Amino acid sequence: MSTKHLRNGMMLLLVCVVAGTALAQRGPGRGPGRGRGGHGQGQGHDRDHQDFRFLLTNHQKIQRTVQELPNGVKTLTESNDPQVAAKIKEHVYWMKERIEKKQPIRMRDPLFAELFKHADQIKMVYEKTAKGVRVTETSDDPYIAQLIQAHAKAVSGFVKRGFPEAMKNHPVPNLKQTTQTKKMEYLNPVIKEYGKVMPLPDAAQQPRDGSKICVDVTKGGDASKLNPGIEKVARYVNIYQGAGKSPAEVQIAVVLHGDATLCVLNDDVYSRRFGTEGNPNLELLHELHEAGVEIYVCGQSLISKKGKPEDVVVFSDVAVSALTSLVNLQTDGYAYVPLLK
Repeated sequence: MSTKHLRNGMMLLLVCVVAGTALAQRGPGRGPGRGRGGHGQGQGHDRDHQDFRFLLTNHQKIQRTVQELPNGVKTLTESNDPQVAAKIKEHVYWMKERIEKKQPIRMRDPLFAELFKHADQIKMVYEKTAKGVRVTETSDDPYIAQLIQAHAKAVSGFVKRGFPEAMKNHPVPNLKQTTQTKKMEYLNPVIKEYGKVMPLPDAAQQPRDGSKICVDVTKGGDASKLNPGIEKVARYVNIYQGAGKSPAEVQIAVVLHGDATLCVLNDDVYSRRFGTEGNPNLELLHELHEAGVEIYVCGQSLISKKGKPEDVVVFSDVAVSALTSLVNLQTDGYAYVPLLK
């Protein structure tokens, strides 16, 4: 045999060995094992997503039983369809990998997100059966054990209903024996009597420091009651100070015109105009002023409604017009927020 032929033969043998080693390192089913993207993205994420869709599509072919344990669950998931049974086994294999490597999936679902936060405290053991898998998931932490049980119920919902269940968010269980969950209560962090807000520290689009908001209020209402648009401004103040993960500095300016113009009349003028005992808007408007909110009233609307600049309360400024106020504020970087009702 010539030296050239011997060299080519050795190269072919080397390629075969490398290819065989690579194939041996792959998990069951198709494609390489782990995606390299963050939060489970990449090839692994795409594969798991496709497996999940396949199982949801064929959910009526799946049988599942769940036995709750003091520290977790024992489940049996099977199918009489060989293809579905094989996919169940493959899916469970990769989910065990995700738990062990803390590579989350379905992170928009609160229950799944919370479960993966504690993946390092979950012990997952599975064994293949002729038609699927038997899985035992446990934890020494009572809170995490209840998360495991809630997750098992959610998966049973996938098996029972398919895609409609998969479209839902699944809540984190309300645990009486742990301090990790807090009762949800409305707060009034700045404006104490108005504009209550619900704290959502883990929600998307948190309040940002340096935000600037221009609120356009035009609607009127019952002259004897607080204008609802003004209370919404109180909610905006409270949102930035207490609804997010942490308080955020914000500049808010209110422009009143149209039917909301006369909300800024002083008590005496307002009472004569509407036959009331004072102006029901002034207490909150003053609180907003004290909280740093700028209050402007359209001078054109004020005059057209037979009001005078001197009739306006001392903490509100009369602007040439709503138009100039809104244009100037937006030029200064304020985001425009109209209150249409």
